[in-house]
This record gives sequence, C-alpha cells and structure tokens, in this order.
Amino acid sequence: MKSYNIALIPADGIGPQVVEAAWAVLSKVAGQSGFGLSATRFPWSCAYYKENGRMMPADGIETLRSFDAILLGSVGWPAEVPDSVSLHGLLLTIRKAFDQYANVRPHRLLPGVDGPLKATEFDILCIRENTEGEYSGAGGRVHQGTPAEVVVETSIFTRRGVERILRYGFEQARRRRGRLASVTKSNAQRHSMVFWDEVTRELAAEYGDVAVTSYHVDALAARMIMAPESLDVIVASNLFGDILTDMGAAIQGGLGFAASANISPDRSLPSMFEPVHGSAPDIAHLDVANPIATIWSAAMMLEHLGEKQAADRVMAAIATATAKDIGIRPGKDKTSVITAAVLEALD
Repeated sequence: MKSYNIALIPADGIGPQVVEAAWAVLSKVAGQSGFGLSATRFPWSCAYYKENGRMMPADGIETLRSFDAILLGSVGWPAEVPDSVSLHGLLLTIRKAFDQYANVRPHRLLPGVDGPLKATEFDILCIRENTEGEYSGAGGRVHQGTPAEVVVETSIFTRRGVERILRYGFEQARRRRGRLASVTKSNAQRHSMVFWDEVTRELAAEYGDVAVTSYHVDALAARMIMAPESLDVIVASNLFGDILTDMGAAIQGGLGFAASANISPDRSLPSMFEPVHGSAPDIAHLDVANPIATIWSAAMMLEHLGEKQAADRVMAAIATATAKDIGIRPGKDKTSVITAAVLEALD
C-alpha cells in the first residue's frame, strides 16, 4: 500500500484546531481510498520562539526535507512576537528553502455560499510568484531613528524566476480553459514590469493554444469585481499576487474558504499547504474557526501527491456540507460541527 509522510505544523492561534480538523478528514479519506498517511507534528510557533529564541530549530529545514508534504496551520501572534520575526522565521524560510516558487490559490463559490458580488459562478486560479520580486527582502536602513534616515527596499526579478512562474501559469491554463491573465504595471514600473511583459510575450509564442492578455494590476482588480467569470488563470508577481489573492478570498465568501498551496513543481522538495486566514488570536480556543480553508488546502495536497480521486472526494464532501448551510457564515457553526459534517459527507 502506498503511504505518505506528512509534516504537520499547527503553529499559532486557530492553527492547531483547523489542522486537526483537516487531519481527521485526511485520515478518513485515506482509509477509504486505499493509501496510508502518517503524521509527525512539530511545535514550531510563536510560543516555541518565546522559549527558544527562534521559530524553529537550526536543523528544522533538514528535518522537513524528508517529508512528502507539509500541512501548516497559521503563523503569528503579533501581541507577543512581531510578524517580521514569526513569518520570516518559519513560513517564508520554508518557502524559500524548498524553492516553493508557485503559490497557488483557487477562487470559486462553494454551494450555499453567498459572495458579495452579483456573479455566482466563477472559477479563478491565481498563481503568485512566491520567492522573489517585491518580497525578496533586499534592502536596508541607514541613519535609523534620525531625521536623515534612509530606507531602501529593492525588488528582485530574475529571468529564471519570472520565466518559471509564467511557464507554470501557462501550463495550468492549458489544463483548464486555455486563458491566461498576466498581471503587470509596465506603464509605471519601467524596468521590472516591462521585463515581465517581455518574458510573457516570449513564452506566449510557445503556447499558441493559450489566449494571453496582459492586464495592469489595477485594471485586473476591477475585473475581478466586475466580471470574475471572464477570468481563468491569473499569474502575478509576489506583491501583486498577494493583494489579488486576498481579493479573490473576499469574492469567494471570505478567508474561511481561502485555501493555498506553496508548490515546488519539480517535486524534488516537499511542497507546503496552508489556509491563508491567519492565526486569529482573538478567537483561538473558542471552537469557532472555520476549518474549510484548511481542509480544502489538504485536498490540494492530496492532488499534488497524485491522489486526485481522494482529493475530489474531499471537495465533494465540503460542497455537501456547505450546501446544507454548514460552515458558510463566520461564527455560526463550531469548528467541530463543520468537521463532523465533512466527515459524514465522506460516507
């Protein structure tokens, strides 16, 4: 029997609740589908930082390297540990160490979910460059705390990085409905985004079966609101993708439904799957966090591992639960109730 080793990092706030909910669903569908899943839990979190002075041990990356995939809960406890410490010490470190350059987020309305738009049917796959661009971390501060202080934050765009994320977007569009929206701002960013557009045009010549449109980021943001059904695959830089995917979460009903995958496409290194709703310290331990985003992320993990039938079963179970008005309104149903509904739907 095929078996997979999964690293679970529940982390902070509501993370432990939603990860355990997703693991219950994963365990059940694995048993139904004839493959094995084993979990190793790691306590790396802001609480770990307060005790040890770091978000994970020095050999944390090497420890994770042997796993087939990583399921992450949520990182952050801003009242006690600055986000600049927690995120860079755990989440961003893992993304970069395992070259998880494709951040993939699906946006569509689940049955029973009322989004804020008139449009009720859309299916958008947002692909965000995940390791460089505006979030490369290059820069610094000098004369700090004085009237002469200077701050420099430099975006880094490499041909390798831009080409591979665009190519990943083209491949996904080819598997879906054959339309790719490339996000740019070349009317204002005369170097990085002009370069992005050039690489887009170069690759478009290789993918004659994919219809490519370049949108300025502000125009695409408006299109996501006014005509989301016209979009198929969106590919964007780190910053633009970050903003647009949060907008995608809003139009699909909220962060409780926002799943994501951090993919290392050549599969030589583990990929990581996580909800994007944050740790929500204010509702931690209240059993009111919506686990659907994490369960959806877990389904994406199964598909990445090659267990598409099991992934489809999980998505069908989520849809069955939301169609019964379970888990569709923040705070209405408890985490345990939503999880139970998805588990029941698997039968």
